[in-house]
Amino acid sequence: MRPQSVLLPVVLVSLGMVCTQIGASLAKGLFPLVGANGATALRLTLAAIVLLAVFRPWRQRLGAAQWRAVLLYGSVMGAMNLFFYAALATIPLGVAVALEFSGPLAVALVGSRRPLDFAWIALAVAGLVLLLPLGQSDGEIGMTGVLFALAAGACWAGYIIFGQRAGTGGGPHITALGVAIAAIIALPFGIASAGMALLAPAILPIALGVALLSSAIPYALDMIALPHMPSRLFGILMSGQPALGALSGFLILSERLDLWQMSGIAAIVLASLGATATIARNTPPPVA
Repeated sequence: MRPQSVLLPVVLVSLGMVCTQIGASLAKGLFPLVGANGATALRLTLAAIVLLAVFRPWRQRLGAAQWRAVLLYGSVMGAMNLFFYAALATIPLGVAVALEFSGPLAVALVGSRRPLDFAWIALAVAGLVLLLPLGQSDGEIGMTGVLFALAAGACWAGYIIFGQRAGTGGGPHITALGVAIAAIIALPFGIASAGMALLAPAILPIALGVALLSSAIPYALDMIALPHMPSRLFGILMSGQPALGALSGFLILSERLDLWQMSGIAAIVLASLGATATIARNTPPPVA
């Protein structure tokens, strides 16, 4: 494949990643108004409305086994978003994304046997240790937020596994159904947290922007780009998400990280890059 032929797909995927992190930063700005659960519910519900209207999944017929996979896929997606936004309420965006990235990294490294694979595992573990609030006295990063981010990472691993079983790569209608199920799961938490504030006219435009930036636009860009680029290249690009999260948190939310936190994020990025470059995969993981 010629370098020129993958340039546009690389640009599209990179743009989608930037949109995702900007969307997360904007979502954090909604927390004082509707809370983390309210922001999650708004993002998923509005994204579901957009995706259902565009892809109209009711025109597709699914078997019982695929429906079960779709239900699991949507359920872990809903839990993943609830945990991740709960983490964002107490820890910086870059740290949350790096900790959450432990999920797809674990999926990539499962079944590892070669010494080099264990080197990537050791580097990832070292990065996680650097991000833990061990011996921290200022309380900037709480263990509760860390646990929420790691729980989101575990859900991301399930999202990849169940998304592949449901056939995510083969049809956008599956993602539309999955996001709708995730919205149904998150909505009660959002209503319990924010109530009628979810319908405030001043909030809805921002929430729609979050839904478009975090879900609809990145997914549409990936749908265009993925058929025209190697899956390993896609995985390498995705490895930059923690770094983009840290940059977005710094530029938009004025979140500053210390040297240990930046080193931890760098270690996880390098571990993901290394694992992606040295472990063959037939298909790219779905994008959260």
